Amino acid sequence: MAPAPTGFEWVIHLLVEIRISLASFQEKTILRNLMQYYLYEFSELDGVVMNESGVFDYHYMDHYWTEPDRYPFLVRVDGKLAGFALLRRGTYFPRQEDQTETPMIIAEFFVMKNYRRNGVGTQVAFQLFDRFPGRWEIAQESNNIEGQAFWMEVIGDYRGGDYVEFVLDDSNWEGPVQVFDNSTYLVD
Repeated sequence: MAPAPTGFEWVIHLLVEIRISLASFQEKTILRNLMQYYLYEFSELDGVVMNESGVFDYHYMDHYWTEPDRYPFLVRVDGKLAGFALLRRGTYFPRQEDQTETPMIIAEFFVMKNYRRNGVGTQVAFQLFDRFPGRWEIAQESNNIEGQAFWMEVIGDYRGGDYVEFVLDDSNWEGPVQVFDNSTYLVD
């Protein structure tokens, strides 16, 4: 099993303290438990059902501790678990010849309901964007209207409106994908 990279942690002080930390292998159970709330909420949109043990399966969970270029983050607000973000390198588009680095993707992003609508999700997203400069592709399923509104506002605020949106309908993805590159933005 490949060890997860270490040294990833941010603390943001607003009216609350937001802590974003790379989840250790020992914290995988915490992430798996939080994933149940996320998948339950998402089941309204995608119709996914629990298995016979009463658990929602997330088939990629173990990959975040065994494959390179996958980053599992836990989010805490004032010391309490508040959500997670799963990032990975990948793309929804055919690879371009001049593309030197694989884009970063937010595979899953979840903030508990009691921490929403007060800037926690936005601040977490901004910090993750800043931590991984380069090309980003942020996708939402076509029926996830709330998610689309959230990400368009977050990315619009982060980039000052400087991003491109594509609507895909193919075997890789069905729904909008916002694309931006923050590598020069962070240097300026």
